[in-house]
Amino acid sequence: MDKIFIVQSPNRLDKFLSLHIEASRNQIEQLIKKGFVKVDEKESKKTGLKLKVEQKVSVNFPETEISKTKDENFVKDSLKGKEIKVIYEDEHILVVNKPYNLTVHDAPSVKDATLVDWLKLKNISLSTISGEQRHGIVHRLDKGTSGVMVVAKSNEAHTKLAKQLEDKSMGRYYLAIIDLPLKQNTIIEKPIARNPNNRLKMAIVENGKYAKSAFAKVALSKNEKYELIAAKLFTGRTHQIRVHISSISRHILGDNLYGFKGELNKINRFYLHAYSLYLYHPITNEKMSFKADLPDDIEQFLNNNFEMENIDEKLDENHIITCFDSFS
Repeated sequence: MDKIFIVQSPNRLDKFLSLHIEASRNQIEQLIKKGFVKVDEKESKKTGLKLKVEQKVSVNFPETEISKTKDENFVKDSLKGKEIKVIYEDEHILVVNKPYNLTVHDAPSVKDATLVDWLKLKNISLSTISGEQRHGIVHRLDKGTSGVMVVAKSNEAHTKLAKQLEDKSMGRYYLAIIDLPLKQNTIIEKPIARNPNNRLKMAIVENGKYAKSAFAKVALSKNEKYELIAAKLFTGRTHQIRVHISSISRHILGDNLYGFKGELNKINRFYLHAYSLYLYHPITNEKMSFKADLPDDIEQFLNNNFEMENIDEKLDENHIITCFDSFS
């Protein structure tokens, strides 16, 4: 699919495209660098190219594709015990409940099959705008975080969803169980960067990237030692919820990387779950929301330690949303 534009006033190539196509800054950069943009019929890979009046800019959007998978038996073996539940699907988007201990897409350190491998194994058509390793991936979850994710099945859907991520019209609400109750609902604004002393961790770093999170109290455990909380992100930094909550001396149960210490040695993961997703359908513009049921282990912990008759009503999506009505 080609789109052609005529330059009306001088501008940089990347800024010009941002005014004319629905795509994120990163996607525009990828389109240019991968040779999908031409200026006066000549391929241009310079994002900062200075455009002149009357020049013709054409964008060739790559077709979606069903890519080759890794060895089918390897993928199936690697995914054993990792149930990926489909919450919603149409020809444009797929919404899934990702289990914990599943990486979203490949990276040099990833040895097991990923969510992208599962998507390819299912022969699902995926957007290609984010590159080979991230086909269809609009946003991600950490390997150890379970919960709701949307996958783009076309490049048009991908670009529009990415735009929603930028303008915050798409987002998620998370649930977590922490080892010490919050004193009150709180917003944390602290910059995050790679921990200089441990490359596996992120940390609060003075010159890091701006990060903002909101945390709301949901329910206390029967012994008032633990608390179920909800979290909402205003930015999307790696490990953001885990880093911010640990910065106020609270820890997600099972999150040994960020300081959880306790006698709960049967916990083999951290109890953080992306519970609710809201967005506008990228094609119909219909306002939609999806809920990812809690994993069995978190459900069991709540059953054993919380008054469930109080929990059930508080887990209503609308109740979770209203917890953040006073946040900005």
